[in-house]
Amino acid sequence: MTRPITAGSDGSEESLAALAWAAREAVRRGGPLHVVHAWRFQGQGVAGAVDRETQEGWARDALARAVGTVAERHPGLTVTTDVREGDAVAALLAAAAGAETLVLGSRGHGAVVGFLLGSVGQQVIAEATRPVVLVRAGDEATAEAGGREVVVGQQGEPEDSADVIGFAFEAAAARGATVRAVRAWALPTVFTYSPGSMALADEAGGLEQYERKALGEALAPWRERFPDVPVVEHVEMGSAGQVLLTVSADAQLMVVGRRARRTAVGARIGSVAHGVLHHAECPVAVVPHR
Repeated sequence: MTRPITAGSDGSEESLAALAWAAREAVRRGGPLHVVHAWRFQGQGVAGAVDRETQEGWARDALARAVGTVAERHPGLTVTTDVREGDAVAALLAAAAGAETLVLGSRGHGAVVGFLLGSVGQQVIAEATRPVVLVRAGDEATAEAGGREVVVGQQGEPEDSADVIGFAFEAAAARGATVRAVRAWALPTVFTYSPGSMALADEAGGLEQYERKALGEALAPWRERFPDVPVVEHVEMGSAGQVLLTVSADAQLMVVGRRARRTAVGARIGSVAHGVLHHAECPVAVVPHR
């Protein structure tokens, strides 16, 4: 059974843009679209509050309006919906588990809103077992026009980024787009390069050549699997987040890996993914590592 492209919807402009993006992606992939709306009962202890049934009706009406717009744009698309009362994080994580990709709205350039208010988005991104795509309110279908690239960040050994690169190649193949694979490198310190890595760098003809070789090796199996997808190998000295952001203006999609960790205040994602999510000028896919 084909996994659906799943979108979270709460009626905000950000979530409507995410729903529109998810619908286009489902059409490109030839699969179904699933839309989830999570709501929480606000209680009846304040003036003007209404009962649970009425609030649920509002949630269902909002979802029906959003889905109706998508159905008009894509009459052949199979769309299913799910209205859930309760915790948004739990609802979205459950939906993501059975999805090809989970798509949510994002404000960018600051706090993430809608379904991602407060710690919700951070928890979903950090704990989801499937890729999560963040889409801004201003996103339009025209941003996916020919010539715009799918940019993917590559770090570490080839096996460390296999899922991330694979997602980028699949997305590019569905769009007829070019993959720009970015590997950033820094001047050596005792923290960035091991003695073994430095020896390999010397054999390769220097650090930059070593980094180019590492990127080429990571891309090789995906070039073979997707021979029709054009690839640009981009190796640049600098921080990974900054280098990725410099090329985001020409991207229709940015793909980064997720290195999640837990702290005393909850789940957190890596600094590269965090920076790109807040500042990239295009939708961002965060792909969990194996």
